[in-house]
Amino acid sequence: MTSTPLLDASGVAKNYGAVAALRNASLSVLPGEVHALMGANGAGKSTLVKILTGAVPASAGRILIRGEARDVRSPAAARRAGLLPVYQEPSLIPDLDVLSNLRLTGTPVEPFRAWVRELGIPDLDIRDTARDIPLAVLRVLDLARALAVEPDVLLLDEMTAALPANLAEKVLEVVRRQGDSGRAVIFISHRFVEISALCDRATVLRDGETVGVVDIVPGVEEKIVELMLGARIVKTHVAARGANQAAATAASRPRLGVRNLRFGTKLNDVSFDLADGEVAGVVALEGQGQDELFAALAGSIRPSAGAIEVDGQPVKFTHPIDAIRAGLAYVPGDRAEALAMQRSVRENIALPFSAALRNWGPINMRRERAKVVSAIERLRIDTRAQGEVQRLSGGNQQKVTIARWIAADARTILCFDPTRGIDVGTKQEIYKLLRELAGNGKSVLFYTSELEEVQRVCDRVIVIFGGRVVDIFPVEEADEPALMRAAYGLPRGAKADIGILADPHSSSPETSDSPGTTP
Repeated sequence: MTSTPLLDASGVAKNYGAVAALRNASLSVLPGEVHALMGANGAGKSTLVKILTGAVPASAGRILIRGEARDVRSPAAARRAGLLPVYQEPSLIPDLDVLSNLRLTGTPVEPFRAWVRELGIPDLDIRDTARDIPLAVLRVLDLARALAVEPDVLLLDEMTAALPANLAEKVLEVVRRQGDSGRAVIFISHRFVEISALCDRATVLRDGETVGVVDIVPGVEEKIVELMLGARIVKTHVAARGANQAAATAASRPRLGVRNLRFGTKLNDVSFDLADGEVAGVVALEGQGQDELFAALAGSIRPSAGAIEVDGQPVKFTHPIDAIRAGLAYVPGDRAEALAMQRSVRENIALPFSAALRNWGPINMRRERAKVVSAIERLRIDTRAQGEVQRLSGGNQQKVTIARWIAADARTILCFDPTRGIDVGTKQEIYKLLRELAGNGKSVLFYTSELEEVQRVCDRVIVIFGGRVVDIFPVEEADEPALMRAAYGLPRGAKADIGILADPHSSSPETSDSPGTTP
C-alpha cells in the first residue's frame, strides 16, 4: 500500500443545535485497503458516513480525496469525487423497474449486468419492478450499481446483514478483490468474522470521536472492545434486587414466552421467557432483529414462524390492539410514534382505556381524572404546558407514554430504548419506575442502546446477534465488556483468533436466513 490515502477525513464534527453528534472524528483509508469502521451504538458511525457521502454537511473538519481538499455537500458531489455508498436499506425506487433506476444514476448497463452475474444472480430481468424483487437481491443490485461506476472508495454499511449465505459469500469475495485491485473499501459490520476475513485495519469511534486505529491481527477483538468502551470498562455497580425477589422471579411461571420466533431474515429462531416481577434487558447492535422482535410482540407485524405465549397460553396478534388486550403495552423510543402531539396530557394518558369500543358513550370524567392524576403524580410529569404534549420536554413526553400504560394497568411493558435522548435526571426517574413496576408484579422487557443502563434496571440480559439469542446473562455477570463481546457474537471470555468465531452465515436448511452459532 502507498502512503498517500485515497480518503483522509480529519477533525470532522457535526452539531445539531446544542447536541454534538460528532466531536472530532477522523478516518484515513489507503489504496488497496479494506478498512473497518467500528463503534458501539451511538458512537457516531452513521453521522460520519452521512458526511462522507454528502447526505449531511459537516459543522467542521476537512476531507481530502487523493490528497485534494473536497467540499462534499451532496451525494452527487461525493459520487463525482469517487466515493460511493451502499446503505443498509435498498435505494432503488420501488415503483420503477431496474433499468429506469440505472438511468436515473447514469449507471452503465452492461457493467452492471456483469457485476450482478458475478455476485450470484444470473437470471435478473432489468425490466422487473424494484418493488417485486426480494430484499436480499435488492441489496446485491445496489452493490452492483455502485461497482459498475468503478468508485475509488466504496462504503458498505452492513452489506451482508440481509443476505443468505450463498450471496454473502459472493459479496465478501468481491469486496476483497476491490482491495486487491488498488481501490479502497470502508466496511461497516458488527460481525468480527467478516472483519477478520476482509479488513486490513479498523478505525474505532466512541462518543463522536476517533479513539484508535488498529491492525486486524489475531486477538485484536479485545483491544477493539476496550476502545469502544473506554473508561466504562470498569464493572458498574449492580443495583440491589433483593434475594427474595430474585428467587420469586426464577420460580414463577413465565408471563411472556417466546418460542422459536422467526421473521424473514431478521429473526431466526428467537426463544426466551419473561416472568412476572422481572425486568429483562435486551442488548443488540443495530439491525440484529430487536426491532422486529418488539414489533411482533406489540402486534405490529406477524412472525413467519414460532409462537408467542401469554400466561402459558399461545396467542396470535393480528393488530396492536390484540397485544394490548393481552396486557402487552409498547413504549417506543420515538415519542412522536406513540403520542398525539397536538392533544393534551390528559387525553394522551386516557386514550387506552377510553378508546375501547365497549367504553364508547359518555366518558366517566371522574374515573378518568383520577387515573390520569394518579399517573401524573407517580411519574412527576411537568404539566405546566399540558394543553399540548408537543410543548413538553422530551423527557416529560416519554413519561406521558409510560404513564398511559400505568393508568391502563398493563401487566407487561415493552420498552424500546425508552431513555433515548432524555436528560440524566429523567433517566434516573424512569429506572426507578421500572423497578417499582417489577416490584408490584409487572413484567418489563427493556431494550437499551446504552449498555450502562443494564445493571441499573435489569434482572437478566438477553443478547441478540444475527437475529438469534446468543447468550442470556444474570445481571451480576452483565458488565459492559461481557455484553459488548456477546453483542458482536463472541463467546464469553473469548480472546482467541477472531477468524474462528461463530459465523452468522453458517449453513442452514433454510438459505433465506442467516443463522448464527449460539455460544
